Amino acid sequence: MTKKKTIKVLSLFDGISCARVALERAGFKVEKYFASEIDQHAVAMSQGNWSDIVHLGDVKNVTKKLAGGGIGLLIGGSPCQDLSIANTKRKGLAGSRSGLFYEYLRILKEVKPKYFVLENVASMPKEARDIITKELGVEPIMIDAGLVSAQVRKRLFWTNIPGVTVPKDRGIMLNDIIHETRGEDFDLAKYVVTGKHLEWIKKPERLKKKYCQINGSKAITMVARQYANWGGTYIYVPEATKKGYAIAEDGDAIDISFPNSKTRRGRVGKKAKNLMTSNNICVYKNGYIRKLTPIECERLQSLPDRYTESASDTQRYKAIGNGFNAEVIRHIISHIK
Repeated sequence: MTKKKTIKVLSLFDGISCARVALERAGFKVEKYFASEIDQHAVAMSQGNWSDIVHLGDVKNVTKKLAGGGIGLLIGGSPCQDLSIANTKRKGLAGSRSGLFYEYLRILKEVKPKYFVLENVASMPKEARDIITKELGVEPIMIDAGLVSAQVRKRLFWTNIPGVTVPKDRGIMLNDIIHETRGEDFDLAKYVVTGKHLEWIKKPERLKKKYCQINGSKAITMVARQYANWGGTYIYVPEATKKGYAIAEDGDAIDISFPNSKTRRGRVGKKAKNLMTSNNICVYKNGYIRKLTPIECERLQSLPDRYTESASDTQRYKAIGNGFNAEVIRHIISHIK
């Protein structure tokens, strides 16, 4: 029997301890897992799965004295709100949230772990990327979680773990992980998107510029069964492209973020788009459009089913959206010798 590698971990911005899931899968025996997190809902979900985690609170108060010596891995995904392209008024590393990178840097220098991993969004400005690269002394590697899951989620990872490469594509699509495909029972009525009915989908040859409209705050609502009577198994979703729409087939993901936007593209895909803290990813299945359930979102982040079930759906979506993709982290730390 292969002896497990023993490791002592300090996780900053720990959230729901997705890194702990990754460590277990990678075959590590966790000697001690220290976690810094201020969201008490996330802390409660973490404790519900790992009672032995030592929670240290605010990252600003974390010191070498609190964590002790011999840290084998320092890991964290510092807040991205001031770096993400989704924030039109982003302040970069000067922002109060993304500026917490400097707390990560302080702790890295103080604790001196054997290995470190820092994660953040791939869409950050080049200036911020260059600063982080210079401070950490390593070039980042970009990994899309879509290679190991059904979610497109591009992230940059800075690490001194040698030999880390991009994982192979496992070919997992959204339709592979949803309840209907797996024959699982769930409360469909709770997640189906409702609201005013929109104009019926027209036959493709009559389509021209007649396609389903997005309906205010209720986002997309479509009763596509009438079109199914014509032999169709797809619907048309508005996009800011020359064609003006995308075709969503059975099992496809539909992004209903910013429902009234005139500039959105890429609303439809075989994989779910990047999970946010509010769940705006839907699936078109069997003639209806519905939001993904918390369990399906857990699967998008490569977490065990019901990992976050101790909280409300609102808090579950938030915590899952803030987390790591566990399989991406497992891939990275599996290169530790």
